Amino acid sequence: MSNADFLVELGTEELPPKALKKLAQSFSDGIVKGLEAAGLPHGEVKTYAAPRRLAVLVKALAKQQPDRVQNIDGPPLQAAFDADGNPTKAALGFAKKNGVSVEDLDRSGPKLRFVQEVKGNPAEQLLPEIVAQSLNDLPIPKRMRWGASRVEFVRPTQWLVMLLGDQVVECNILAQTAGHESKGHRFHHPEKVRISAPANYLEDLRAAWVIADFAERREIIKSKVHELAAKENGSAIVPEDLLDEVTALVEWPVPLVCSFEERFLEVPQEALISTMQDNQKYFCLLDSDGKLLPRFITVANLESTNPEFIVEGNEKVVRPRLNDAEFFFNQDKKNKLESHNERLKNVVFQNELGSVYDKAERVSKLAGYIAKTLGADVVMAERAGLLSKCDLSTEMVGEFPELQGIMGTYYARHDGEANEVALALNEQYQPRFSGDELPSTATGQAVAIADKVDTLVGILGIGKHPTGDKDPFALRRAALGALRIIVGKELALDLLELGKQAAALYGSKLTNENAVADFMAFMNGRYQTWFVEEGISVDIVKAVLAVNPTQPLDFYQRAKAVQAFKQLPQAEALAAANKRVGNILSKRDQNAALPPLNESLLQDSEEQTLASAIALHQSDSKMDYPSRLESLAALREPVDAFFDKVMVNVDDDALRNNRLSLLSQLHQLFLDIADIAELQ
Repeated sequence: MSNADFLVELGTEELPPKALKKLAQSFSDGIVKGLEAAGLPHGEVKTYAAPRRLAVLVKALAKQQPDRVQNIDGPPLQAAFDADGNPTKAALGFAKKNGVSVEDLDRSGPKLRFVQEVKGNPAEQLLPEIVAQSLNDLPIPKRMRWGASRVEFVRPTQWLVMLLGDQVVECNILAQTAGHESKGHRFHHPEKVRISAPANYLEDLRAAWVIADFAERREIIKSKVHELAAKENGSAIVPEDLLDEVTALVEWPVPLVCSFEERFLEVPQEALISTMQDNQKYFCLLDSDGKLLPRFITVANLESTNPEFIVEGNEKVVRPRLNDAEFFFNQDKKNKLESHNERLKNVVFQNELGSVYDKAERVSKLAGYIAKTLGADVVMAERAGLLSKCDLSTEMVGEFPELQGIMGTYYARHDGEANEVALALNEQYQPRFSGDELPSTATGQAVAIADKVDTLVGILGIGKHPTGDKDPFALRRAALGALRIIVGKELALDLLELGKQAAALYGSKLTNENAVADFMAFMNGRYQTWFVEEGISVDIVKAVLAVNPTQPLDFYQRAKAVQAFKQLPQAEALAAANKRVGNILSKRDQNAALPPLNESLLQDSEEQTLASAIALHQSDSKMDYPSRLESLAALREPVDAFFDKVMVNVDDDALRNNRLSLLSQLHQLFLDIADIAELQ
């Protein structure tokens, strides 16, 4: 079967830069899916994307769909023929539907079957529908129309290239007729570009000042930005998202160094970086001490004969943004940070739970309780909690919401607050994402945990649980953040007590009488999400949950111990034995207490040996969890011997209850750490 390379390129007006990578990958995935559904074999698939084009190159695509046998099942044989072997209405109807006689149908299986050979279609007949369907399935939240056309797409379309080998695949998609002609760079080469063959696509466009390969443009920008930064004796801040967005904005990237007045460096550098990255798409430079340099790098979309004009233009554009940041910073410093709490009294946190100021007061008290529990400075924790939301009403955070907490730290230091209090105003939001830093100070840890627990108990306390993908108050993130801090900083905090304290601070505002229980259930549900990321399997989490520890650090230590135990050769047999023990104990009358173990009633040597081993391990309760579980692995042999030789449910009540007491002690040895029966 012959094959040829296939190329499709859709030309458009400038595509949304933040969505370009996703659109390109979805376009490629859709075409691959369509080719597989059509049974068209092919080789490597390449995806290309630039501001004005989406393209896919499929190497060695079969030109012809292979012939295939199609089987269509009909009614069961017993329903298709009567007792005399005559076809029923069901058989006759099935034959008529498929355009054949009953004699032409296959009767070898349990059902009547129509078997036909289907001739494969040429790829050029199938490709238009495959491409059109892939474009229709792109993740476009809102499509647009242009001119008088009824066609809808993310941006107006301009041209369409579809080639199978050197031949055009004739079709019309999204108001564009397929051909050989693409377009080059909007300024350097606005003329049409003939794509001679799919394999020449990249080089034909490169000659027209377009680098169509997203990955290639990205690497050019990244390497050149770092090179220019080094020449300025600095290092560039190159966030991955920003790099992707800038790559999606240019067809022919040319990074250039620009500068701004040094006086702006008196403004917190986070504010300057934020406005230059978010609003202007610039790469900022830092010196060897991590301080912002009065330089930035812009990426032009053309090779100018006078690049100084581009530099001058960007410097002129950024100046008003920096002036705004400077103005907001100076305005905010005219008032004490604490004074902003007055404005927060009129800002709603949640309709049923009061204002943001009410939340700050609760966080203050809960942070003080946490600090006292941990032996930290209660006064500083309460102070930081009270100031924790003040910067939300500042001019700077109003303009740059992503600076919440960061600006609080600057303003608190300006007011002369203790450094640990100032740091806590930013650390309260940590960790902001998975893998982010945890609060470094005891005060920051107390406020961060208090803030998250207050939100969780409050929102769950009015019955607003997250559903599916909807989590408007980011409760899942808050729960994981609190757990990561407690475990990561090895804090001896009890979630149940924290929940009770938080609920008490809300008073009568909570309408859900099970607020604390729901809080605990929600927190317990986060362990699985988190621990699976760390390679701790679901059965281990369930084993620990079964014994209901309420301290996250204790939970984590138990889980790690069970994880190590699970690797031991004795683990599987002991897990099975514990499950058996649990089943035996569950069948007895739970209202009747078991008597203490009576050694004089231990008749068989196997139960005597097991009793001695259990007594020995009961004295190990002060050992850490891993050591205790490793030690308990030695119980496998006496446990196996017991179940092989000893009958538990004998007729003698005293003997039966004594053996049940022995098994209860065995069970409890493991339940003091986890229910290892869950490892089954």
